[in-house]
Amino acid sequence: MAYLSRDEARALAGRVLGMSRAEQARVNIISGATGNTRFAANQVSTSGDVTDTSVTITSAFGRRVASSTTNMLDDASLRTAVQVSERLAPLAPEDPEYPGELGAMTVPERNAVFASTAELTPEARARAAAEVTTLAAARGLVATGYVEHRTGSTAVMTTRGQFAYQASSNANFSTTVRTPEGTGSGWAGAGLFDWNELNAREIAERAIEKAELSRGARDVEPGRWVTILEPTAVANMVGLMTGSLGARSADEGRSYFSRPGGGNRIGERFLDGRVTIWSDPTDPRVLSTPFSGQGLPNRRQVWVENGVLRSLTYDRFWAQRQNREPTGFVNGYYMEGGNATLDDMIRSTERGLLLTRLWYIRSVDPRTILFTGLTRDGTFMIENGRIAYPVKNLRWNESPVFMLNNIEMMGRPVRVSPSESSEVSAAVVVPPLKVRDFTFTSVSDAV
Repeated sequence: MAYLSRDEARALAGRVLGMSRAEQARVNIISGATGNTRFAANQVSTSGDVTDTSVTITSAFGRRVASSTTNMLDDASLRTAVQVSERLAPLAPEDPEYPGELGAMTVPERNAVFASTAELTPEARARAAAEVTTLAAARGLVATGYVEHRTGSTAVMTTRGQFAYQASSNANFSTTVRTPEGTGSGWAGAGLFDWNELNAREIAERAIEKAELSRGARDVEPGRWVTILEPTAVANMVGLMTGSLGARSADEGRSYFSRPGGGNRIGERFLDGRVTIWSDPTDPRVLSTPFSGQGLPNRRQVWVENGVLRSLTYDRFWAQRQNREPTGFVNGYYMEGGNATLDDMIRSTERGLLLTRLWYIRSVDPRTILFTGLTRDGTFMIENGRIAYPVKNLRWNESPVFMLNNIEMMGRPVRVSPSESSEVSAAVVVPPLKVRDFTFTSVSDAV
């Protein structure tokens, strides 16, 4: 097996802690196999597989803390890593926010390893890539893309008695197809736990259709537009909000979720009443990480319910400071939706824009969760209920809070492929949305 089992991880962590002379210590073990295949110009360009196990030992003397990492698992190398962390810790300044190591706590159990993903071969990745490249070449188009998968385990053990273990598998497949002259570009992708659920041909056909439709893009006037966002574009936006749910920044007055005069906005309605977002390490649709790097259990957490802010993320230090229990955390999430299809949204639109995905996203104002970025790989004008013609990419300035207050229609939630990173561990499930007054500020000639 390419990753450590529960018993193997426990035994290895116990060996390391047995070498510790620190007042408190923690061992983090990450093991697993990662494979990837990249294709470009309608052919596979690189392929690689890596199997590794890393062990990090964190040693604490009072509030002086340091860590050391090794991927050599013999006793001599492990002992050296322990000794390095113990030599460094007394040299470190005191960390006033070090909460100490956790004692024994129960973590959520889940079965998140899928044999089809765990046993995925380079040949199978190449066959999936060929589904795209063969269709693209037959249409005189140029396909590029990336396949990545990982199956592995994570474990945490402390000198105070906590032990947590999880094993999981994930995969991601995405492609960008372009016209030979470079004027048209289409993207499609999928994130999944079970490789058997991948439909590479469907992904290829979506990307090819967008590439062909996006030839001859026209200028469009920036401004506030009725906008249909496909699920990946929705995830690009909603993730900006879930990433801003820290209780500390809210309580300290540095966040959109800060209440004027002090405190935070938990319990306040701040979004359209149809918006509900939650995460759950045991739900098979999400299977988010069941514990933190400190071994703190994650749990089902409703962040937004019917537009009301239900929770912020409290880490151990801030929870203790605020006399609260630590919360779960966002690592994958599910946003509930409606029953409309993309075709329904398009048919209902007299004049508006359709977005495939967003990229080059950068923060503008954390107090309003305002971001800027560009559209990419398929941006289209809708007129009289149909896609009329492609438009040039646009720079947008928008907040997910504003967007989620301007919802006109919601579709069925689907799991999306990440498009701003190659991260494959977190599952994100969101619906397509039709919104009003999405703000575009300028036209971009980039394809």
